[in-house]
Amino acid sequence: MAEPEQRERKLRPAPLLFEPSEASADPEHFFDLESIDDPAALLARSTELALAFRAAADRATEFQAIAAAQLADPRRFDRLTTADIAERAQWAEDYAKKMVEFGRDLLRNANGG
Repeated sequence: MAEPEQRERKLRPAPLLFEPSEASADPEHFFDLESIDDPAALLARSTELALAFRAAADRATEFQAIAAAQLADPRRFDRLTTADIAERAQWAEDYAKKMVEFGRDLLRNANGG
């Protein structure tokens, strides 16, 4: 019975903490993983970090989409075209169009439909 609870705990992303500038200057240093000698502990911690990075990337992508939708809003006097948004975000224009639509969907859902 404890297995689902354990599995849920393992899948929760680890908090992303900023590394000290001295440590991040060393190319071999990465969230202190290089100092973990036990392979099981290394696998556990690196998996936690991978999940945290994926969650952070997904969340950042949602914020990009919301910002793109807001910048493309036709009610704004200073609205941007999808070409302008694509250039600023270093995206292809087709991707910018998809992100604007995704952002509009997110905003619509956040505002109750």
